[in-house]
Amino acid sequence: MVTASKLGEWFEPATEEVANGIYRIPLPLPNDGLRAVNVYLIASAEGRPVCVDSGWALPEARALLMRCLANVGLGLEDIDRYLVTHIHRDHYTQAVALRREFRSTVSLGEGERPALELLSDPADERFAQRLDDLTRNGASHLADSLRRAQSVRPPLVSDWEMPDDWLRDGDVVDAPGRRLQVVETPGHTRGHVVFHDAEARLLFAGDHVLPTITPSIGLEVSPAANPLGDFLGSLARVRQLPDAMLFPAHGPVTASVHARVDELVAHHGARLDATLAAVTVGADTAFEVAGQLRWTRRERRLDELDLFNQSLAVSETAAHLRLLEAQVRVRRVLEAGVSRFAPA
Repeated sequence: MVTASKLGEWFEPATEEVANGIYRIPLPLPNDGLRAVNVYLIASAEGRPVCVDSGWALPEARALLMRCLANVGLGLEDIDRYLVTHIHRDHYTQAVALRREFRSTVSLGEGERPALELLSDPADERFAQRLDDLTRNGASHLADSLRRAQSVRPPLVSDWEMPDDWLRDGDVVDAPGRRLQVVETPGHTRGHVVFHDAEARLLFAGDHVLPTITPSIGLEVSPAANPLGDFLGSLARVRQLPDAMLFPAHGPVTASVHARVDELVAHHGARLDATLAAVTVGADTAFEVAGQLRWTRRERRLDELDLFNQSLAVSETAAHLRLLEAQVRVRRVLEAGVSRFAPA
């Protein structure tokens, strides 16, 4: 059994067997931040093949998935079901596209229903809501820049449809040679789920636990009131499960879920302290606080990030501020449509 990629970088095209009858297939993404998304193929003689996640509905992702399936004697038409961890485009949309052609089953956590219902609205309305959120977080100039950038792009279109069935916490899903328990893990999205193979001690973690980066928090179509609080609660729940090999959506397979959960909890504890320190010295909006913090493993300043990642950083900072407010460590007031914070 392979415990991490032996083929070079984890995102290089491959059909890598990471456990008996489980293959990791990294599919390309059209951006620089995340190089690929892992699709996990579960295939054996005991049933029709199943995939955990599906990739982004891009021609190059479809072509690579076809080639990687062919390496184990399968085609797209052979996939019976896609178990999708959450609704983000790089996980869900290729499953929807392939279902139209091959009538495969698409399954998704029930907590994603509110977001999917909103995603049926016109895309320009969703974009306007995102700009409103940035303005409320003190980043109206970022909203203006995004509006100008969007004006020169093709109109946004919807790649989402409802799944065939909804997954609920505690459900047990049959896969070839395996029984996977659905565990609800809200935080990265409201309806994120992971799939736990207790017998083999494996966890298909989606974006909930990532081995080298921290999942984004707070950037959602249907945002929760306290997404970081939800995320930390979900990490605690996963930590209570027996330790398992980590099968993440981005990055190589690693040996211990528990070890990475502990690192993520420590990271957010330090981040909450740094956020509070920035408020204490006078930063009073999510944008101003984000400007006091450092971003990515390279410790970049906010203004060194591209436009999209600046907006993502502001959203994550807002999520930390909301948790600090829930912990009564800061207080918030709304002034002229902008959320402002001060020490409690």
